[in-house]
Formats: sequence, structure tokens, C-alpha cells
Amino acid sequence: MNDNDKAPPLWHRPHRPYANGAIMTTIGIFGAAGRMGRAIAQVAADAGLGIAGGTDRDGIGEVAAGIAITTDPLALAERSDVLIDFSVPGALSVHLDVCIAANKPILIGTTGLEAVHHALIDEASAMIPLLQTGNTSLGVNLLAALVEQAAAGLGDDWDIEIVEMHHRHKVDAPSGTALLLGEAAARGRGIALADHSERGRDGITGARAQGAIGFAALRGGSVAGDHQVIFAAEGERIEIGHRAENRTIFARGAVKGAQWLIGQPVGRYDMKGVLGL
Repeated sequence: MNDNDKAPPLWHRPHRPYANGAIMTTIGIFGAAGRMGRAIAQVAADAGLGIAGGTDRDGIGEVAAGIAITTDPLALAERSDVLIDFSVPGALSVHLDVCIAANKPILIGTTGLEAVHHALIDEASAMIPLLQTGNTSLGVNLLAALVEQAAAGLGDDWDIEIVEMHHRHKVDAPSGTALLLGEAAARGRGIALADHSERGRDGITGARAQGAIGFAALRGGSVAGDHQVIFAAEGERIEIGHRAENRTIFARGAVKGAQWLIGQPVGRYDMKGVLGL
């Protein structure tokens, strides 16, 4: 047998069967060298899933034992059943292009996305199944559903404030999760968040606008992610929130979401589908 006849490594074989005939899902990870990339690889391995590989800007290190991180996203997409992206907004366009070229679904958990990125996501979702979310935690997405329900049931005389805190290294604010919760509140009220959000108050700002959704971002220490939504009216408050104790919860949700995405029709999805909401 020459080198060309050798079988590819097991992690390069899509849909590798288990001994009982079940099909193994192979997951490819964009942003594999980051904190979330490493957490996703660990969760996938613990769940007995296949890891197709990972990419990162520098292509240094391993995503799992014996599986090198590379700088070739197309090759990774071609040998994966589904891709998970927790990289940076600047890499999104390339990652969408390679998933379209390979006809593979992708879950996008990258935060800091702007309108141009969401336009690219909308275009890609016309060709492949795509799930985009500001937070993959199942608990946070249940919280978002509760926020939407509360906002729908309470009038705009109830002020809505969203407070989030993350570790000192986080570069974007408000967090993707805070914006996800803000969008949920806006949907409940039937308004556009972009037209009703208040951020970065400083100095003499004047009275709070009725119907506004306010954001406050705190940074410090090693906080994985705290989010609180406050509904405040004259004489009473409702406070609901979520605290992440470590990144594993986000990795578990991302892997669950990626598995759910396989076999879905072409379109744009969020974590509500994964939760059956």
C-alpha cells in the first residue's frame, strides 16, 4: 500500500458509524484556539462526537489530541458535518463562503456582529441551514423567552433595563447576550430595538425616555457572564436574570444546537428551535 492508498484519519471521515450502527456527527470549529473553541472541543469529545478539526488565524496548536489547528477553513468545512463559529466578526464572511461552497450548516456564536454581518448571514441562510445567536446557553435562551413574555404583558410605563457583566478581556459591549435580551424585550413590545435603546449614559442626559430599553455594561475579573433584566414601575420591580459559572454551559448549548441544525431545511434559525419554543 502506498501513501495514496492509506485511509484518512478517523476524524476526517464524515458520518463515521459507531459499532451499533448509529452515525457519529463530526464537528468543525472555527476559532478553535480561543477559550470557547477549546471548551466546545472538550464538550464534543466528552459527548463521544467526532471532531473534524479546527481553524484559527495563526494555525498553531491542536483542537484535540492529534488534531492540528490549521488556517484552511474550506478544507475543514469539506470534512465536517456541521461547523461552529466562535471566532471574530472579521472572519465571518470567509466562514460563510466556505460553508456555502461545501454545502454545510453552520452555528454562529460570534459576538460583536453589526448590521453588515447580519446582512451576510441573511444571504447565506438562503443557501444553507444557519443558526445565529448571541448566546448558546439553554438557560439564557429560556430567559429571553420569559423577557419577551413579560415585555408583552407589561405596558411601556414599565421601564426596562438590562445589566451585564463579563471578564476584563471582553472587547465588545453591550454583550451579544444583552442585545439578545434587548431584542426579546423589543419583540414583546412590537418595537425595533435600534429605535428605542439607551446606552452609555454619562453626564446630564435628561429624563429617561418612556418606552426605552436601557443597557449597562460592567467589566472585571474573570466573570463568565452575568445578565439581569429589570422591569421597573412606580412602586415595584421585577428582576429576572442568569449567571454563567463557566464557559462549559455555552459549549454544551453550542454542541446541542449544532447537532439539531444537521438535517434542518435551508434557513436562518436561533436557539428557540433547539429548545422547541
